[in-house]
Amino acid sequence: MHLSTPLVLRNGSRIGNRIAKAAMEESLARQPGQLPGPEIEQLYRSWARGGSGLIITGNVMVDRRALTSPGTIVLDADTDLAPFRRWAAAAGSEGGQVWMQINHPGRQVRSDLPGVAWAPSDIGVSLGRHTRVFARPTAMREADIQATIGRFATTARLAQESGFHGVQIHAAHGYLLSQFLSPLVNRRTDQWGGSLENRARLLLEVVHAVRAVVSPEFAVSIKINTADFQRGGFDVDEVEQVLAFLKDLDVDLVELSGGSMESAATMGRTADDRKLDREAYFLAIAERLVASAPMPLMLTGGIGRRASAERVLASGFAMVGLATALALHPDLPARWENGEDVEVAAPRLNWRDTDIASAGVLALVRTHMSRVSRGRPPRARTSARLALALDSLRNRGMTRAYGRWLAQNPAPEATTTPLTG
Repeated sequence: MHLSTPLVLRNGSRIGNRIAKAAMEESLARQPGQLPGPEIEQLYRSWARGGSGLIITGNVMVDRRALTSPGTIVLDADTDLAPFRRWAAAAGSEGGQVWMQINHPGRQVRSDLPGVAWAPSDIGVSLGRHTRVFARPTAMREADIQATIGRFATTARLAQESGFHGVQIHAAHGYLLSQFLSPLVNRRTDQWGGSLENRARLLLEVVHAVRAVVSPEFAVSIKINTADFQRGGFDVDEVEQVLAFLKDLDVDLVELSGGSMESAATMGRTADDRKLDREAYFLAIAERLVASAPMPLMLTGGIGRRASAERVLASGFAMVGLATALALHPDLPARWENGEDVEVAAPRLNWRDTDIASAGVLALVRTHMSRVSRGRPPRARTSARLALALDSLRNRGMTRAYGRWLAQNPAPEATTTPLTG
């Protein structure tokens, strides 16, 4: 199969080729309202021109009280949809599919942010001397869980109204739905914890609620870890079972990734010392899922060479996800299509403190995206230390602005969604 081969999904929609721009957190929300603005429109026009058949946005929050960072975009019941319509139009300006990634961070919330930090159980993020960066979470009550299901559905419905072609439900990277799947974080003894069936219940209920409020031709996809890469955590055997649970829920595509804040597998390193491939980090682990999965699979993580992308397709995956590579070269798919053998190496920082190094890499990636959002090309030589310092300074300003807005605009009541049984 060739990278330029179109893919027709279960719902009948057509993706023009097998390359997806995977989600990256842009941190470009505008105030007041945590909204997309002209900068993000410019960034996504660049990716649209770059030739990706599918564009998946950075994570959009379903609850304005819980952000992955102060620059994250929010879409909830009280949000003005006009900026989202402009964003969808810009991202789809070249005719490609555009999906909104929707997310709740759960316990992966900074301690300096106002709002809520929730988790299935009151177990916080553990990062050694950096643990205090994250808020101590509160175990969710039944009402909190039901309201969150409703918020995911509301955001998906509004994404469709805004002109997006689908949503990707984020159940990877240690965010809320991933936390419920993890036996390390989910210590509940009620219907939401214990057995894998119970730990997967929240994800399944969110998928069911989303599918109930969008049209049949609107794509519903999921991002899930191949493994958490923590000893005793969610692993590939359980992933295979969760994919089987999803069989009858009309899921169009599942993206496989890995890791969390505590195990930075998307940076090529793991907390359980498992070795990852140098490129296509999760391919060796995820290959076994292709034969049994009841829906098409997409693989992302560390892919920056055409040969690596083709190897993923040859392994049976339906789509290849590119992230950092497209921050550095937004037109990479088009250049591959034109026969250029461009290779993109993800930045690596050999700093002693590996958690700070991960933050530095993310700051570099955001710096490149910020330049593109202002109509400038990514800069090949960028100081990681300067990027991290400027990112931290900018975050402080955005945190203050977000706090003022949230205090004046409390979260709307969520429409609860009953269990399906």
